[in-house]
Amino acid sequence: MSVFTRVARGRLAAWLTVAAAIVVGAAVFGLPRPNNPAPVSATGLSVRWESTQVQRLQDQLPSSQVQPAIVVVSRGDGGALSQADRSAVGDRSGDLARFGAGGQVSPAQLSPDGTVALVAVPLSTAGGQAEVTETIAQLRAALADLPGGLTVEVTGAPAFTADLSSVFDGADITLLAVTAAVVALLLLITYRSPFLWIVPLVVVAATEQLTLRAVDTIVPAVGINLQQGQVTGIASVLVFGAATDYALLLIARYREELRHEENRFEAMRAALRRTAAPILASGGTVVLGLLTLLLSEQETNRALAVACATGVVFAMLSALFVLPAVLVLFGRGLFWPFVPRVGGAVREGRLWGRLGAAVQRRPVPVALLATLLLAGLALGGLGIRTGLSETEQFRAQPEAVTGAQTLARAFPAGTTQPVAVLTAPAAVRTVTDVAAAVPGVASARPGDAGQGVAQVDVVLTAEPGTTASDRTIEALRDAVAAVPGSAPPAVDGADAPTGAIVGGTVAATHDSERANDADLRLILPIILLLVGAVLVLLLRGLVAPVLLVLTVIASFFASLGAAWLLFDHVLGFPALDSGVLLLAFVFLVALGVDYNIFLVTRAREDARLAGTRDGMLSALRVTGGVITSAGVLLAAVFAVLGVLPLITLTQIGIIVCIGVLLDTLLVRTVLVPALAFALGERFWWPGRIAHPSRARPVGEAPAAAAGPAPRVVPDPPPPGPGWPRRR
Repeated sequence: MSVFTRVARGRLAAWLTVAAAIVVGAAVFGLPRPNNPAPVSATGLSVRWESTQVQRLQDQLPSSQVQPAIVVVSRGDGGALSQADRSAVGDRSGDLARFGAGGQVSPAQLSPDGTVALVAVPLSTAGGQAEVTETIAQLRAALADLPGGLTVEVTGAPAFTADLSSVFDGADITLLAVTAAVVALLLLITYRSPFLWIVPLVVVAATEQLTLRAVDTIVPAVGINLQQGQVTGIASVLVFGAATDYALLLIARYREELRHEENRFEAMRAALRRTAAPILASGGTVVLGLLTLLLSEQETNRALAVACATGVVFAMLSALFVLPAVLVLFGRGLFWPFVPRVGGAVREGRLWGRLGAAVQRRPVPVALLATLLLAGLALGGLGIRTGLSETEQFRAQPEAVTGAQTLARAFPAGTTQPVAVLTAPAAVRTVTDVAAAVPGVASARPGDAGQGVAQVDVVLTAEPGTTASDRTIEALRDAVAAVPGSAPPAVDGADAPTGAIVGGTVAATHDSERANDADLRLILPIILLLVGAVLVLLLRGLVAPVLLVLTVIASFFASLGAAWLLFDHVLGFPALDSGVLLLAFVFLVALGVDYNIFLVTRAREDARLAGTRDGMLSALRVTGGVITSAGVLLAAVFAVLGVLPLITLTQIGIIVCIGVLLDTLLVRTVLVPALAFALGERFWWPGRIAHPSRARPVGEAPAAAAGPAPRVVPDPPPPGPGWPRRR
């Protein structure tokens, strides 16, 4: 087959691939959008949890579609409310009846010290979140003209719902814009080309948008509620990071092959043969790691599993099919001004080669020092605190939070979120008395009652979400469950309760923390086994996979310790959200092992030609630049989660950012090479690396085939006026 025929066929295949990608993208955007299933509960926990059972039983109460918004009135100077102030509040209470369900508003209550007044406005939640948000906005507007000197804040569950919704307004656009800008800047710095960075950025951005559209269909289709904002934000960042990493790996190998092969289509085929295995292994590891979240008790984590796994699959497909086709269509001129030519000098890898040589001279001391550094960083997490209260979830405090804090200064801290105890109607009085006697309970009174179930409203003295409130919840559950004849009806799918059960927002938060602990105990060992199994299959050995898994674990604890020092002493975060540990571990183990896969698979390839030590040195020199660029980019992309308003997302972003940097700059650059240099051929045990004696030295171009030199169709010249031109 002539060179012209091979080039023509290569160009045709590239165009067909691009056309097929466009057709597939159009088909994905044309998918129907199924109805988003209702969440299994407010917290996403199943009916085996007591707080979810309470939520289901509350649907049988007459006021099941009503939640109180709490209007908090105080003086700006913190002083006692005057008689005129109280009269103004009382007069305005009547005006608020138009917002209340059934036109009813409770009379204003004055705190014991006379500094705060509250008015409970029962709001209907039947219209959904959008209607609640609009009602809260109208309620706040109606209270804006109270006399000067008075501060009015609206808090309570409906206000928290409205404020959480409002802080995410426009967050997706901000996240996308900042992420794209960060990726564009880092690609421009990496390639130092005015054109090359555009191609991967466009392909990656298209992949991200395609992923989000597919997620809108796939997640609801498998029966999981999709929460826009948190789930889609993390999925978006992950796709940008993973797809760009794969693009960097492919482009680096393509540039290397262009120095050995005149035909750019043959060079791309060679690059794909060499990079497909590490990309598929890396992506497969991430997908398997993410899918372990399907075992989580939290519905949000299960949605993340499906959304992020879908995104990584799209990232792999774009890197192995779409990006190669686009790159070869533009030709070598895309790399201008550093256009790779056959036999051209290799500019990359000199720094990493010198670093690798230094590590090779004293591998054991280097490995010990790197391990000690990771251990030292891990010690920073010894004093870690977990569990954020509802008022601590936001980086910028909205009105619902400040109102709850004002209320907590004058009333029992649990006033804004009473605990709901559900019992049989006949046992209401006994359950009320028992609940009121529990230490940590400020008050207990009978609430709403239906035909088969009744509610007792309990106010705690401790702030919701704190350790003290958790202890009170546990004591309250033990006390009311022991009341004879107090058991409410059983909920479908749950065991029949033995006595009264405790729920509400405060109890649900406590159950969520217990669920997170259970997830950690279950999922952490499974993901480590899966990652280890993938490495064993890929490397055909045991020693290297075990060492790589151990380095990733060490990197996780080191990043957690370093991040906690930052949270505690610099950012002033009160605690680590209990759900962050699981997500950070999954992302760091799955993503952190990527760079080890990229390095070690190349080292195994080169070891066949030069032995393990020289193969690792060659792999470090060749992959050092691209893996470092990929790691820095992925770390920066996850740090972008800090633009979102929740402390939880900021904490995930920072922990993963630090962990990826440690994996990239310390573990992959120093620790893993040092281990390989120290162990030599034993690094692959029980597998063996056979390197033929007649193999060409690592990095040397293959010898020309016998016979006359083939005719070569030249690639486009470097960019100039009218570029790009087709040749």
